[in-house]
Amino acid sequence: MRKASIALLMMLLMMVPSVQSQPESLIDLKLEDTLSDNDLGIKTGAVSPDGLRVLIAGEDGYAHLISATEAGDRGQDIELNSGRSDTFQDVAWHPGAKTALMTGDFGMAMRYVASDYSIGPVNGSGAIFGLNMTAVEWRPSGDYAYFGAVDGSVWKFSEGTGLVQLEGTGSSAVSDITCHRQEQICIVATLSDGLATIDQTHRLTFIAGTSTETWIGVDCADPTLNECVGFASGLKTQAIRLDLQDAGKSTTENLMQFGTLSGDFTAVSRGYDGTTLIHMAPFATVRQQPIVSEAFAQIVAEDAIEWDPIIAGRALSVVWENDQREGFIITSFGNIVSFSPEPAVEVDNSIMTVAVLAAVVIAVPGTILGLIYMNSSTLQRLYKNWRGISKS
Repeated sequence: MRKASIALLMMLLMMVPSVQSQPESLIDLKLEDTLSDNDLGIKTGAVSPDGLRVLIAGEDGYAHLISATEAGDRGQDIELNSGRSDTFQDVAWHPGAKTALMTGDFGMAMRYVASDYSIGPVNGSGAIFGLNMTAVEWRPSGDYAYFGAVDGSVWKFSEGTGLVQLEGTGSSAVSDITCHRQEQICIVATLSDGLATIDQTHRLTFIAGTSTETWIGVDCADPTLNECVGFASGLKTQAIRLDLQDAGKSTTENLMQFGTLSGDFTAVSRGYDGTTLIHMAPFATVRQQPIVSEAFAQIVAEDAIEWDPIIAGRALSVVWENDQREGFIITSFGNIVSFSPEPAVEVDNSIMTVAVLAAVVIAVPGTILGLIYMNSSTLQRLYKNWRGISKS
């Protein structure tokens, strides 16, 4: 009977409810509208700090303003005139939401002004004339912004001083710049020189051991953490531990790799509630949660292809959320796609309750009797004798 007791205990333990990791909900995709019948070549975009507008930009000096919450409503659009024919590569809103910086090819360093929808060159833009710019970002105080270029140079900017090149930069293209949301520390990502910090005094320092990866983006998504995360080609991520007293002494954690995904990272944007949305090619997104150091596939490329193979073949240029797993995507062509969680399947609770109780009533006694039988030679002998009598 000792064997029967052990087996019964194991069976009862298996019946105790367990908490399992909950995967991300499946996402519904919907084409809301398309900005033009022609390919607009949209490269970049950013949501205003008040969450009301999205400034998008791209090839041939294209600049456009749309609603962040009703992106499919063309009645809320504002066509902007940049006066330029070169390609914009990045935009960054000032923390006050009244202006935004725009940068791009051939030394473009422009300012969008919300009060009159004008776009014009910033003070000192002649310093980078002819240089292809790749990235721009304001630090949280809004007193300085940083520009990055294809030649690896990094520039600090304020309206009073204009553009001034920082010392100690590398020679590889700057792919992204991001700043901590509370601390005056920024991170620069480059294609082959590694990751670098910019401290409160504009001192740039490369982080040891990061030059072996091709960094395509970096984000400091959660303001409560003294941490940023770099994203590299080959589906790799690496956390950066910020030294708030001396940013130049910041260190990195172990390099991680997403081995179960197909495709590769192309860019990153800020997700809802302190998370990062990783853009991928082909058409897909991944949510990275820095607090728990976990990532979940949100939009799966195979699902997107099944939904619309033409749109799924285009690049994700702008992605933002207005709520958890709910927001919009703008493709390079100019398609505006909304995404939201699939509706939950409703089940009649009364029917489900009856079904579960019936299963328990049937299964539990049967399981217990079966275990007792399997471990009792007397019961087995009686059963065999009964079978023998019935056969005769």
